[in-house]
Amino acid sequence: MLFSINPIAFHVGSWPVRWYGIIIAAGILLGFLVANREAKKHGMAEDDLIDLIVWPIIVGIICARIYYVGFEWHYYKEHLAEIPMIMNGGIAIHGGLIGALTTGYFLVKRRNRSFFHMADLIAPSIILAQSMGRWGNFMNQEAHGGPVSRSFLENLMIPDWIINHMQIDGLYYQPTFLYESLWSLLGFITLLLIRKHLRIGQTFLLYAIWYSVGRFFIEGLRTDSLMLTEHLRIAQVISLVIIAVSIITWIYRSMKYRLPKYGDLNYILRSSNDETHRAS
Repeated sequence: MLFSINPIAFHVGSWPVRWYGIIIAAGILLGFLVANREAKKHGMAEDDLIDLIVWPIIVGIICARIYYVGFEWHYYKEHLAEIPMIMNGGIAIHGGLIGALTTGYFLVKRRNRSFFHMADLIAPSIILAQSMGRWGNFMNQEAHGGPVSRSFLENLMIPDWIINHMQIDGLYYQPTFLYESLWSLLGFITLLLIRKHLRIGQTFLLYAIWYSVGRFFIEGLRTDSLMLTEHLRIAQVISLVIIAVSIITWIYRSMKYRLPKYGDLNYILRSSNDETHRAS
């Protein structure tokens, strides 16, 4: 082993700054830069985008922690002081999405804009941030699968520094964090490539379907899943619900409205009342 990976990047006085938080923050920043570049193409001011993103991010992080703590309450009720310590890990993406999207919906509607217009713009940024965020789990040696042999990991053709860090207490574990990171990165690239061919709202719905399909299968390999029952994983149930709702919404909107293509109009400047026209 050439070097070992320390989950703590540095200290500010006695306060440890962990790579987990740095990577999560970097993912959010990169996602914002991608969204901001696209927003400028449609005449949206950077300040407007910041206003519509900052609060959903803040609320999303809080809800992600509440979601995780709620399903792990049997532990946290005995360790109340650890509830705010998100730097040690323990946030749930689904909880964060619920909080962020709900907050974003009300902010967008308050400004008389279309939720689906805005969701299309930021969908690639969300999945890109998720791809980066999984590397925070890697640094904390969490979100991994069951025990495997070193030869199994070597056959995946991944670098030794990843393999070495997947050794925990003498055992090697399957890098499910990496599977999800790569799946999300492929989703980001796919959304960027085909977004201009999709109708309003379909980029966001495709993101929801894409991420949920990958999460459903990858979650089945993990050993640290939040459980609804002894054998039922919460993330898999939520993923199936999201897939079903997204497909139904896609079909419903396609049948009810004449949806313009993503690039057919300067949609960010339009009000929510101009989002669609009823199909004849």
